[in-house]
Amino acid sequence: MKSFTFAFFSMLLLPFVWTGDAAPTNATAPAAAPAAMIYAPSTATDPKAPLHVTPIHTTHPEVFSGISGAGHPVVGDGYGGYRTGRDGTMYKGNEPAKPGWLDLGDRARGTAVRDGIIPPLRPIWELHLRDTIINKGGDGYYYLSGSSGDNIWDITSGIELWRSKDLKQWDYLGLVWSFVKDATWEKGARYVWAPEIHYIRGNYYLAYCVAGGQGGGTGILKSSTGKPEGPYVYALTHNARIGGGIDATLFEDDDGSVYFTSGGAGSIRKMLPDLSGFDGPAHSIQFEKPADGSWSRNNIAQEGASLFKHNGIYYLGGAGFYQGRYSSVVAMSTNIFGPYKNWQEAVPCGGGGNYFQGPDGCWYCTCFGNDDQSPWREKPGMVRIDFEADGRIQIADEQPAFILQPGTPTHWRAAVTQPATNSPSASIK
Repeated sequence: MKSFTFAFFSMLLLPFVWTGDAAPTNATAPAAAPAAMIYAPSTATDPKAPLHVTPIHTTHPEVFSGISGAGHPVVGDGYGGYRTGRDGTMYKGNEPAKPGWLDLGDRARGTAVRDGIIPPLRPIWELHLRDTIINKGGDGYYYLSGSSGDNIWDITSGIELWRSKDLKQWDYLGLVWSFVKDATWEKGARYVWAPEIHYIRGNYYLAYCVAGGQGGGTGILKSSTGKPEGPYVYALTHNARIGGGIDATLFEDDDGSVYFTSGGAGSIRKMLPDLSGFDGPAHSIQFEKPADGSWSRNNIAQEGASLFKHNGIYYLGGAGFYQGRYSSVVAMSTNIFGPYKNWQEAVPCGGGGNYFQGPDGCWYCTCFGNDDQSPWREKPGMVRIDFEADGRIQIADEQPAFILQPGTPTHWRAAVTQPATNSPSASIK
């Protein structure tokens, strides 16, 4: 999920030549490539070019690849990471930097850990990934997706997918949807953002959005084989583009009804039983803002819509910057269409992800690190949550050892002096 507006999407598409002059600031960077290197045409003009060289005049994969690849287990604390944007890719860590990448500096200071707001977390996989989403499939595996590639503000190749039985070891399924092979209405766009995989009624669906270049909007894909790796085809009648906006998500209720929301969760739409379209108009969401004025937006979230249900309560929200943190924010209702109340910063530094039940039956919120208070940036992570008696979410005191820094007590609050308390008590019932 992004903290930018769409005003910048039209840009000058000029030929790019890297001369090898700019040296990376990391000590881990490889030697500079030969000078006067002219890059090959992109798939916009050369359909035989590699998948990650699209669209035209985008920087070469030696600088910005459109895929993140398999990744590997984390070595060390996993701190540092990436910060991507229109100004390039910043990096600090053990992986080799690419020519032209910048130093991350102190943009992942970890003050939320030192202040006792979040546990001393460790990434679950060494992988460059924003907008981390984890959902369980029909085969018992957990599937991981998100915004991938070296710089999602420059180029992405499509939708990558990983899977795991235990959330510890992740296998790479590759690129399951690509601009080159699969796009139709998306062809004018430059990147895919925040793709989510969902297992609904015996099949796999991808909710996604594309942006940049000459196109944008949200869509839903379905597997044509019933397999998570696809191939994927359009779920909506006439290959429909749903509309503008970003960060689409799906939710299946207890009775099998499926709902769609996106962006800052300003509305919810019910889908037809076969997910080929919508069953009626969108329902605008009303919610009660916090009395202290700490959240003044007209939607529950800023972006990165999220919707799930626990113990009869719907939790609608997404990502939002709150007190300098890119956090998961939610409000609660016993009716899916609201009104919603008890807005809270549910998981500090946990914005841009989702909620799911792990193999242990406990609930988790994913995270990826998108603010200076986080201990790392743009890597997949997760944190166990609990539900208070009134339904509010809090970070659980006991965490699995594999998501914590080595040596951290699983009852992590014993290791810090300031417990995390981020919301007053109130009842949803």
